Amino acid sequence: MNNIPFLVFARKLPDKFYLGLKFYKEFGRFPNWKNPQSYNEKLQWLKLYDRRPEYVTMVDKYAVKDYVSSIIGGEFIIPTLGIWHRPEDIEWDALPNQFVLKTTHGGGNEGVIICRDKTTFDRQKAIDLLNNNLKLDLYYISREWPYKNVPKRILAEKYIEPKSNNKDLADYKFFCFDGEVRGLFVATERQNPNGEVKFDFFDSDFNHLPFRQGHDHAGVTPAQPKNFDLMKKIAQQLSKGIPHVRIDLYDLEDKVLFGEYTFFHFSGLVKFEPEEWDYKFGSWLKLPHKYE
Repeated sequence: MNNIPFLVFARKLPDKFYLGLKFYKEFGRFPNWKNPQSYNEKLQWLKLYDRRPEYVTMVDKYAVKDYVSSIIGGEFIIPTLGIWHRPEDIEWDALPNQFVLKTTHGGGNEGVIICRDKTTFDRQKAIDLLNNNLKLDLYYISREWPYKNVPKRILAEKYIEPKSNNKDLADYKFFCFDGEVRGLFVATERQNPNGEVKFDFFDSDFNHLPFRQGHDHAGVTPAQPKNFDLMKKIAQQLSKGIPHVRIDLYDLEDKVLFGEYTFFHFSGLVKFEPEEWDYKFGSWLKLPHKYE
């Protein structure tokens, strides 16, 4: 089936109707809009009814840097190397030997381009990928409202890696509910060319949780990071007053760096295995009054 005509048609569908169809496709039922109970269906409710203007800044990968700096300080921010509107405007010669490129309006990890050696870097491939990413619109794909008005730009950042010999930069993603960390997952093996990323879920005390979502567990369970307590504190500060958000952080052993705000984990469209954890997470999410 050609997806292009469907996507053109889908853009015209009202958000609630479109989200109901997407949810039904994944879970075999429609969301309970009047009394949602599971975590995934509550995320769909938040897409529709928790639309605070500041969320637009918080998901903008460039604008969020000043926002976060004002709360926890600039030392937790990955340095910016450049910002452009088109790939043709990138000042390649001014970039260091190692850097990271991404679009400011989202696109997931697939949209992140990593250069570890500029002498072997495929510039044209990067330009083509960036042009494709600039055409993506997460709002129309998943109706994640905060992305609707984010300016589409290209961001270059400093390349970061852990201090140890382990080149796998783990990603720590904290599930926060009105400023309280209730759990997290650790993404590992992103750099493994022969396999896919692994996700391991933990409670707020870093006890491994017995469920999976989206990806298998790592062969070796990740150890508690050195700066775990500091990361929890940062996540709590950045999520205060927000019904639910995921705070993504990096632990470089000698410091912690902010990654991004994620309001809709997996867009609320990926099953928990076993399903009871969907309702466990849902019990932690207290929905606010409608804000439109």
